[in-house]
Amino acid sequence: MSKDGANGIGVTRRDFVRNTAAGSTAAALAGAPLVAAAATSATPAPSSPSAPVAGEPGGYYPPVRTGMRGSHPGSFEVAHALRDGQVVGQALAGPAHEDYDLVVVGGGISGLSAALFYRDRNPSARILILENHDDFGGHAKRNEFHVRGHTLIANGGTLGIDSPTPYSTVADGLLRRIGIDVPTLSEKYGEAKPGALDKAGLQAATFFDRETFGRDALVKTPRGQSYAEALKSAPLSAAALAQIAAFEAATSDPLGTMPMEQRKDYLSRISYRAYLQKHGGLGDEAVALYQNRPLGWWCVGADGISALDAWGTGFFPGFKAVKLDKGGTFRMGYTPRGFANTGGSYAFHFPDGNGSVARLLVAQLIPAFMGGGVTAESAILAPCHYETLDREGQPVRLRLSSTVVRVENRASAGADVVYSKGGQVRKVAARHVVMACWNMIIPHLIPTLGDAQKAALHELVKEPLVYVSVALDNWRAFAKAGVGQVTCPTNWYQSFGLDRATEIGGYTGPASPDDPILMRLSHIPHAPGLPEHDQSRAGRAELLGTDLATFESHIADLLTRAMGAYGFDAGKDIVGVTVNRWPHGYAPEYNALWDAKRDDEPDAPHLVGRKRFGAIAIANSDSGRAAYTDSAIDQAYRAVNDLMA
Repeated sequence: MSKDGANGIGVTRRDFVRNTAAGSTAAALAGAPLVAAAATSATPAPSSPSAPVAGEPGGYYPPVRTGMRGSHPGSFEVAHALRDGQVVGQALAGPAHEDYDLVVVGGGISGLSAALFYRDRNPSARILILENHDDFGGHAKRNEFHVRGHTLIANGGTLGIDSPTPYSTVADGLLRRIGIDVPTLSEKYGEAKPGALDKAGLQAATFFDRETFGRDALVKTPRGQSYAEALKSAPLSAAALAQIAAFEAATSDPLGTMPMEQRKDYLSRISYRAYLQKHGGLGDEAVALYQNRPLGWWCVGADGISALDAWGTGFFPGFKAVKLDKGGTFRMGYTPRGFANTGGSYAFHFPDGNGSVARLLVAQLIPAFMGGGVTAESAILAPCHYETLDREGQPVRLRLSSTVVRVENRASAGADVVYSKGGQVRKVAARHVVMACWNMIIPHLIPTLGDAQKAALHELVKEPLVYVSVALDNWRAFAKAGVGQVTCPTNWYQSFGLDRATEIGGYTGPASPDDPILMRLSHIPHAPGLPEHDQSRAGRAELLGTDLATFESHIADLLTRAMGAYGFDAGKDIVGVTVNRWPHGYAPEYNALWDAKRDDEPDAPHLVGRKRFGAIAIANSDSGRAAYTDSAIDQAYRAVNDLMA
């Protein structure tokens, strides 16, 4: 999953970081639905894409499904049973039901890219893509609502095309091949013409909750105004305000006379939280405003990342006066090292995030999916024909709701793949297999892998997170409050805000505060104080144990307390909720505080874990130890080359 979706509000990560310089209703809502009459209703997945579903365009259209999405019910239970040692039809006995040149396990951007790269090398190849979710795209999912004649579109996962390093020739070439010319699109659509949100003068704000700060308060933090100045009306003590003012002003080098050659190594060995306390002069009250800022980047707070990683991004406070040589080191993770070395890639955000990238890849592989001649612009609102994905006789087939349970090299050549769909277990034979799923499940699917490779794959623990898309009937309360994006330093939801629509291909944003709009919230479960991977495990357990009603009650509670004074009414204003739950979200990066092996070491876990195993290659963002779309594409290209070697 690309970290460029970190903030979940519909602005780039860089903009988000720059912008962040009444009673609870939860009890009243317990056991009751938040949305009495949703714009779209959650619908159980049918057994096949051709099965009609009432209320969905064309009879089957997963993007309009609301409720619990992402890792939705039905997408993970078989895999969890397999993980827990249960027998789920893994037997390889008997003849194969189908035969392909390539079977791809996982229909995300890496899997779709691998299919395209493989077909380039084998133009007549027969390819089957198996995807456990009821929609393709992996983390690049699309959320779509229809409210009072308005179409509202948002990303359910990966926000956009953005990376800490420039896109490689391979990744950029693939985007251009499917019609995505990022510099041109960015110039034409990236700087949106002033719209209703701009005319309303909406600003960033911080919500202080009474549980932590003594009273609820929504405090504007406008761009251009110092953070300390903006917080003068916040429920903070005079001592905390003075500490924040001195910290943000940063008039002297906090590392004093420490030799230059020691500084980066030192900063790589202390947490950002320790740096804030020891070198920033912040007490616990002030630290609370900074503790959760790294969550959208690494799914852990300031205690879980190094001070050097915080410095390397260029977007975290506290380093203005620190004297450091330019450039990154291998005691930094992929993201901060990339920004420190290159400044990052070009950037563009489609209305549905990189859901558009996935759609255009599918259209390249299966032209009938969106019809001929589709472009990056026209794809936004183009009809999608899911019934074309798995038609018999076509060279590429994409089979949804199909969970792979066993992959095994054959004694002669090729491999067998066993999968479960709709309670039925089937086996297919393949000349080659690309495992484009997440790394931690692979040892359970390929039990004959060597112990060292299994251990390496298990070491790459993905980071959990949730993006919530909320369809609002109107945004009059936000206009009255004069805020559009809100950070919540200590709340269950770490941020919420109105989605700024990228107006492209006929898709437009609201004309006035009376029009429907999408609001985005982010929730990143974590366990401060533990090592990063243990925090991820604890967060994943929390997510899988949290039901939809809990997500909804927290939405109503937060918005009532933050926006109720401006007329927000959760019962009337909220007309649809989609919870994009990703227990296995971001690919983990190297973290100097916790990880033994750096990216440049030959036995780093991502390098050991992705080694070819007979007819089986591995491709995903985990294999690049980088949670970005270009990494997913580059790893797909590498995996196909491994198979062809």
